[in-house]
Amino acid sequence: MRAGGARVGVGELLSAHKALAAVDPADRDAAYFALRATLCSRRDDLAAFDAAFAEWFLPARAPEPPPALDEAARLVLPRVAVPGGRGVPEPTAELEVVPSAWSDVELLRDKDFAEYTEEERRRARRAIRRLAATAPTRPSRRTRPARRRGAPPHAARPDLRHTIRASLRTAGDPLERHWREPGERPRPLVLVCDVSGSMEPYARMLLSYMQACVAARRRVEAFVFGTRLTRVTGELRGRDPDAALHRAAGATRDWSGGTRIGDAIATLNREHGRRLGRGAVVVLLSDGWDRGEPAQLEAEMARLARCSHRLIWLNPLKAHPGYQPLTRGMQAALPHVDRFMAGHSLASLEELAEALDRLSLGRLRRGGRDL
Repeated sequence: MRAGGARVGVGELLSAHKALAAVDPADRDAAYFALRATLCSRRDDLAAFDAAFAEWFLPARAPEPPPALDEAARLVLPRVAVPGGRGVPEPTAELEVVPSAWSDVELLRDKDFAEYTEEERRRARRAIRRLAATAPTRPSRRTRPARRRGAPPHAARPDLRHTIRASLRTAGDPLERHWREPGERPRPLVLVCDVSGSMEPYARMLLSYMQACVAARRRVEAFVFGTRLTRVTGELRGRDPDAALHRAAGATRDWSGGTRIGDAIATLNREHGRRLGRGAVVVLLSDGWDRGEPAQLEAEMARLARCSHRLIWLNPLKAHPGYQPLTRGMQAALPHVDRFMAGHSLASLEELAEALDRLSLGRLRRGGRDL
């Protein structure tokens, strides 16, 4: 269940043992519901529990017949050297180590989104929800309690009020000192996905990532574009990802159509600039095939880069060997991009999550140096 994304700890394990002791363990239905009631704390854990229960407790094949008595004794009894015997025990054959379980998500990690089946898309969504939990942060003006003083540049300051309050328990002597350190707050995240005809094999999985980001936290804006820009933040909210993706597809009128990246970025800058605000991290998901004017795209990308904190471009074509950004759209946009990455698989989304995590620590530099 942990490999499937469920949060199962020691407390859940002990509760499961108590639940099995309260029912008849030989009754498969009673054991199923007892374990599910104790090991599943969220609705998303039900699928991981069903898969794990079926793998371990449902009959797969008939058991092999038991070995003969002498064969069983030879396998069970230890083989030791007896003083005065005829020698040392015979060397046993080298055993082949077989893993007890495997993760289907690990097999899908490097597979291209365009080659996914419907069942593989469903299994990959659990991993996407975990990746979407990573969000960029920025320093806050408010401070938070710190356990110890720490070292610069994040040195904590003395918390005089809390220290004086604690000194009342020791007759006014400040024996227990308290500190406060700078806090953090979520940084706005803007996701803009290309849903034109050339991006159709990747659009569904990338939209699943956007939906998981919108559902996981606040301060996330989601847009899709083909020939025009459409805001789908409201449509992607909710716990049901299938219903959210259906609402977003219904709100997009230019699905699988042409591509005008320059017009879409211009609309983003002018009509949604106040909603985005300054200091946001903008992630563009597109293959760069633009039918508009390169001069317009370059000017709008420059304006978007000035207003945003970081600008990241995900291009599924970058994963192919020998790819070079030779299209006019990519050549016009790349000088203003801070990070140019592939967006074709779960592994590439993991790299995006790592980049957002490093961005929170201030290790992603501005200026297109990490292309």
